Amino acid sequence: MAERLRKLFDETDIREAVKRIARAILRDFGGEEILFVPILKGSFIFASDLVREIKSPVIIDFIRAASYGCGTATCREVALTKDLETDIMGKNVIIVEDVIDSGLTLRSIRDMLLARNPRSLKICALVDKRSRREVEIEGDYVGFTIDDDFIVGYGLDYAERYRNLPAIFVREGG
Repeated sequence: MAERLRKLFDETDIREAVKRIARAILRDFGGEEILFVPILKGSFIFASDLVREIKSPVIIDFIRAASYGCGTATCREVALTKDLETDIMGKNVIIVEDVIDSGLTLRSIRDMLLARNPRSLKICALVDKRSRREVEIEGDYVGFTIDDDFIVGYGLDYAERYRNLPAIFVREGG
């Protein structure tokens, strides 16, 4: 069966979700400074659009994690491959994730950042796949909730491909 892409969310859907999330963040933080921590690589486009909607002081730093022991099963061990360069103690921090899936990597990153004593720590995700959750973790700000579809585009990839697509697609077949 040949690989096919079926559009799930178009550019307008995404733009509206980003604006809705930004309004919720601004409502919660007002004019306070926020440190956004996008998880590389998948969330970089979403984070870029999101921070441009935030009308209060913003700091951005990136984190990257690799999950091991994957195969076709969920990854169990998480190793940081790029840590923050910013001290987050006493800061309002928002982790920016592309997709909350099993929650294992995100929980590991959240727990590590909480140990650094931020003033507050929130989770923002473009997409939440609640049906795939293996651990207790929730997004504070979520763009879309979907079933267990394999999605690409708008930063999301399959084998490093499709990140540049302006919409989000379900990858079928292939």
